[in-house]
Amino acid sequence: MSQPILRHSILPVWNEDSRVLILGSFPSVKSREAGFFYGHERNRFWKVISTIVEYPEPQSIEEKKKMLLENYIAVWDVIGSCRIQGSSDSSIRDVTPNEIGPLLQGSRIHTIFANGRTAEKLYNRYIFPEVQVPVTALPSTSSANAAWTLDKLVSAYQAVRDALAY
Repeated sequence: MSQPILRHSILPVWNEDSRVLILGSFPSVKSREAGFFYGHERNRFWKVISTIVEYPEPQSIEEKKKMLLENYIAVWDVIGSCRIQGSSDSSIRDVTPNEIGPLLQGSRIHTIFANGRTAEKLYNRYIFPEVQVPVTALPSTSSANAAWTLDKLVSAYQAVRDALAY
């Protein structure tokens, strides 16, 4: 039996001052339940970003949004709707991408990062042809990416901090 098409229901976090955009692929089951990005308690995204921007690790959705916006970081996902089994990126089918163009045009975003290779691949397939802004892949902050320790992730994500300096 085919999976139903799921629609992305989490609004992007951004404003006109955003300079860097970090894109995931599609919200995990836990993120969909939480109603916000990187909602699984073992995902290291919030710990990594708070470390690189030297900000207390946020706990609530409002604290997370505040940290992102105060540090000129936008967050969204490549996929607007798809079929997916649970949280498995490898099961993603029937993709409709999010409309990234208006977000880029309405902000100062000059650098786009993908949180993981799947987000990079999907971006290059579905979004790059329209917006013509290259993406840089960073390692996934998912706990499933166990080969990457927190320290290694923080080191890799320094590229975000460097891009914010522009």
